Amino acid sequence: MAGVVSIRFYEELNLFLDKKYRKTEFEYRYRGRTSVKDAIESLGIPHTEVDMILVDGDAVDFSYLLKDHDAISVYPVFESMDITGLQHLRKKALRNPRFILDVHLGRLARYLRMAGFDCLYETTFADSEIIRISVAEKRIILTRDKGILKNGRVTHGLYVRSEDPGEQFGEIAARLHLGNLFRPFSRCTQCNEIIEPVAKESVLDQLEPLTKMHYSVFYRCTGCRRIYWKGSHFIRMAKFIDDYRNGS
Repeated sequence: MAGVVSIRFYEELNLFLDKKYRKTEFEYRYRGRTSVKDAIESLGIPHTEVDMILVDGDAVDFSYLLKDHDAISVYPVFESMDITGLQHLRKKALRNPRFILDVHLGRLARYLRMAGFDCLYETTFADSEIIRISVAEKRIILTRDKGILKNGRVTHGLYVRSEDPGEQFGEIAARLHLGNLFRPFSRCTQCNEIIEPVAKESVLDQLEPLTKMHYSVFYRCTGCRRIYWKGSHFIRMAKFIDDYRNGS
């Protein structure tokens, strides 16, 4: 069985398409039993980037089988339009987001940890391990590899568009509306564990002479035992976080 449908993708989903298909309705030809998910991913769009699909005006899920002459509209995550009564494709929203990042996003992981988010990152993680942990621990996959997001087991994931780590942080903060969830400097940027206040007297032997002289308030990671204090670097990092919390 063969057929043809018309399909259009909206907003940022167009970034994944060949230029000739962007921001326009086009024909998609298929053979056999083809799901709308298969059609979408064959065009280069990871299913995790899609939040709603309409066929002839009715909302469907990824399992919907294409029918000849269907008119299909595919939408990304909505930020402002009220679509409460329509069918979202994510089974459950993650409002206490935790992340796992691929090998290309080490600096982004540090920035997210600096803002207080639980982020797993290891240069040794294979794609299969990232997917396994994401499913088991309900973590959002952040990646520069579209292929990993096309795996059928992945339910929550985002393709990171920018190549600049600072822009990546702003992109993720904006797309997931993270500003109100920031908990700056509550988590270790190196190992991801929680940071707690510690008495200066208990860490004196780990401090440089000038640090001992000029600072009195210290924090220690509960995991790797790294020591933190509010030096000049703290002011720069606090401004970086506040800029993105405020939508810069």
